[in-house]
Amino acid sequence: MAGRWAVAGIGPGALLALRALLAAAHPQCLDFRPPFRPPQPLSFCAQYSAFGCCTAEQDAALARRFRALEARLDAGMWATCAGYALDLLCQECSPYAAHLYDAEDPATPLRTVPGLCEDYCLDMWQTCRGLFRHLSPDRELWALESNRAKLCRYLSLDDTDYCFPSLLVNENLNSNLGRVVADAKGCLQLCLEEVANGLRNPVAMVHAGDGSHRFFVAEQVGLVWTYLPDRSRLEKPFLNVSQAVLTSPWEGDERGFLGLAFHPRFPRPSKLYVYYSVAVGFREWIRISEFRVSEDDENTVDHGSERYLSFFRIILEIEEPASNHNGGQLLFGDDGYLYIFTGDGGMAGDPFGKFGNAQNKSALLGKVLRIDVDRNERGPLYRIPPDNPFVDDPGARPEVYALGVRNMWRCSFDRGDPMSGTGRGRLFCGDVGQNKYEEVDLVERGRNYGWRAREGFECYDRKLCANASLDDVLPIFAYPHKLGKSVTGGYVYRGCEYPNLNGLYIFGDFMSGRLMSLRENPETGQWKYSEVCMGRGQTCAFPGLINNYYPHIISFAEDEAGELYFMSTGVPSATAARGVIYKVTDPSRRAPPGKCKIQPAQVAVKSRLIPFVPKEKFIWTPESTPRPTARAPTKAPRRKRPTAAPPAPTIRPTKPARPTRRPGARKGGGRRRGRPSTAVPAPQNGSVRLVRPAGLSPGRGRVEVFVGGHWGTVCDDAWDTKAATVVCRQLGFAYAVRAVKRAEFGEGRALPILLDDVRCTGSERNLLECAHAGVGTHNCKHEEDAGVECSHRDPDL
Repeated sequence: MAGRWAVAGIGPGALLALRALLAAAHPQCLDFRPPFRPPQPLSFCAQYSAFGCCTAEQDAALARRFRALEARLDAGMWATCAGYALDLLCQECSPYAAHLYDAEDPATPLRTVPGLCEDYCLDMWQTCRGLFRHLSPDRELWALESNRAKLCRYLSLDDTDYCFPSLLVNENLNSNLGRVVADAKGCLQLCLEEVANGLRNPVAMVHAGDGSHRFFVAEQVGLVWTYLPDRSRLEKPFLNVSQAVLTSPWEGDERGFLGLAFHPRFPRPSKLYVYYSVAVGFREWIRISEFRVSEDDENTVDHGSERYLSFFRIILEIEEPASNHNGGQLLFGDDGYLYIFTGDGGMAGDPFGKFGNAQNKSALLGKVLRIDVDRNERGPLYRIPPDNPFVDDPGARPEVYALGVRNMWRCSFDRGDPMSGTGRGRLFCGDVGQNKYEEVDLVERGRNYGWRAREGFECYDRKLCANASLDDVLPIFAYPHKLGKSVTGGYVYRGCEYPNLNGLYIFGDFMSGRLMSLRENPETGQWKYSEVCMGRGQTCAFPGLINNYYPHIISFAEDEAGELYFMSTGVPSATAARGVIYKVTDPSRRAPPGKCKIQPAQVAVKSRLIPFVPKEKFIWTPESTPRPTARAPTKAPRRKRPTAAPPAPTIRPTKPARPTRRPGARKGGGRRRGRPSTAVPAPQNGSVRLVRPAGLSPGRGRVEVFVGGHWGTVCDDAWDTKAATVVCRQLGFAYAVRAVKRAEFGEGRALPILLDDVRCTGSERNLLECAHAGVGTHNCKHEEDAGVECSHRDPDL
């Protein structure tokens, strides 16, 4: 999503402001991870009891070192220097320990003494310089003991924001310490961890709830893969119904394998349920089937044909009048019943019958269904729960649990607060809109969610909307198509690893690639909206974390421990292996070490294991990923139902700024930093920049590409909007307005022509991944230099 930043001129005042901003966003411990709140107060380094990097065990170890120092020093020196010893030892517990000890990069050696501010070092040298040799084994440091100036230079940090003790009173570093970082626009800055890749439209990720902590990932084509807790994948599919599944390679085809759920008491019984599209003759159906896991291999489903009913049984089939709006979610609730979420049948405006399928209680389309599939070995394949809301209505199907939905895409049950259980069992759904609004609903028994009478908060069918008997429930949040055009429902975070996220409902949009969140005010019941951005600057500069993702957000997921994931792709085709699974992480605070440790139940593995190899990279971005300017969602008409506050408009940065340093940069044998404020990260192969004449607005210019240590231009032969899309996405723009030819933005005569005949699909990460004539091979002149015009706004709106 986010493109690489381009270097621009920046004054010293702006540079200082940027450095302060970046510093405020990157607390980090010596284990290269975020700080935490110790589970119990520290007795030795008590100043870090509320938030820092030490457990009680680490605190006790520092106390033992302190006492050992006391035993080695004479009483007079100890009386003078004990305070300095306490200060320096306890910096290992500082939430900025990694900066104090040059430990942001795990590939480089730690300092043995924290970085000191000059005044503090000079004062300590006057009375306690002999203490350094007892604190550090560094003989180079010992040799400087008699030279005050050299010693203090040796112990200094080039980034003076982090030196001790000044960092203790630095407002930028301490004002929001331990909270989720938000930028000036209120956009929450989170980070990601790549979990799996190379998937073909990963539509679902579920766990079996059996203690194994495996996760099962479904591709739209009809394959389900088993992943172990170490993220290795089994070579043999868990389930393969690709021969039965109806889908196509067309981008945006909504048919296919759409959902699965394990029986709530799995593995006894060893059943799972699958939701997918099928074709019977010239008619299309959605099918809910029951499968059993093999008795010989717990990582494989018995793949019997429909004749072998012990392996495979069709539980329910519903004819689809059109190929879109197929629904696809399956969930088991705490009540043990299976919830099925169907679409309204497709086309546009739910044109089926007098009021449409969604308002017709005798139709199964456009509904939330609830059935009992437990103990169905004999008798009917499913039973009707006795408390279903319409069991006594002769004009309704008894399976119906809620109605008036258009196409709910991704729903989830809230696990509830880990301590109090508050919120447990609430059912959240994202319901895809028609042509104006997307919405998030809280689904309750027997309620009507308004479609086709209403879309979001607004009337769609005005006659039906005015019907007094409608009695529909308004969404908890709705947003206009300026923000996105296809909501993907998410989860309320209830995991262990990131306490700040507890209670935050995180969801997304398939079309705009926007990540969003809602948090409920428990006193008013209102929901506050915040956009979720990828962390800028150093926010995500932790080992293994990234700050970018593919734009088409297909689905969200929880693992068995409650941690949150989402799946997205660069090419929304059932046959394009461009899907990636990301784990959502909070760089501002983690749980105490050891609190979230899991012990997966052992699973016998009979298939070959394919180890996980991450492919995505951290991208340095001095600003958050830009988004289209937001228009506030429409207020609810005539109702007082609590709704989320409208999102604030996104303000685009005027120009990128130079970062204060490259993470992990070193100088002087690994103990001291070089001057990072003037260093610029070297571009990587495939990086691009726009060069534009004076007065031209940002996002327009001649394309220059970096290859093999040199910048060069691109010839406009075969240059089209797909290639322009690749460039614009690299630079952080959501849209390519047009591909520019014939050196419209000037000729780059001082540079070589590096690429010609560039042909892209639009999904590549840079131009080097596109087909081209070869680096440096061309048959054109600079009068054919290519350019682009990019935008943060959809040009079609």
